[in-house]
Amino acid sequence: MEIATPSRRRIPAPAGAVSPAKLAHLVLATRDLARMRDWYLTVLEAKVVYEDPILCFLTYDDEHHRIAIGALPGVAEREPGVRVGLHHTAFTYRDLGELLYTYRRLKGLGIEPYWCVNHGPTTSMYYRDPDGNRVELQIDNFATAEEATEFMRQNFAENPIGILFEPEELVARYERGEPAESLRRRPKLPPGKTPLDMMRD
Repeated sequence: MEIATPSRRRIPAPAGAVSPAKLAHLVLATRDLARMRDWYLTVLEAKVVYEDPILCFLTYDDEHHRIAIGALPGVAEREPGVRVGLHHTAFTYRDLGELLYTYRRLKGLGIEPYWCVNHGPTTSMYYRDPDGNRVELQIDNFATAEEATEFMRQNFAENPIGILFEPEELVARYERGEPAESLRRRPKLPPGKTPLDMMRD
């Protein structure tokens, strides 16, 4: 009588580096679950996947959850200022029209960016959620990652921060029909200014 033996599966040796396939989600701790949930639902036009009195899971695409918010017992208030740890989370839109539409939609609801900057690789608008976490809404300014990387290599030694812009001025230029390439192009630093003058934290 033949006895079946379990087959042994070998872990394949990778041909190169094994990196994650994607960035899956972020988790936020809060003292006010409802306020945080409503802010992210509004800003990202997301939907609730699951919620109970302590946890809420949100998504805005085909991922089962992109953001989890937990009202965990004993969570302390955030201290003001930039501190060690995660600085911000960024969400990318498909094109400048979508980003400007979102800016206008949120402004109409009283949610405005505190920092608008053309980094070069991206055009970005930074917001603060109700707990003070920084959230970047952005578009990619180049068609490929290779082009963006090359821009960084050639320009970031001089200015790794970017150039400030006024969102209403960008909206006006967009609505006048200025070419998208021109709208996305990062200008040079103004005379007498340094990259640190472009910061708004």
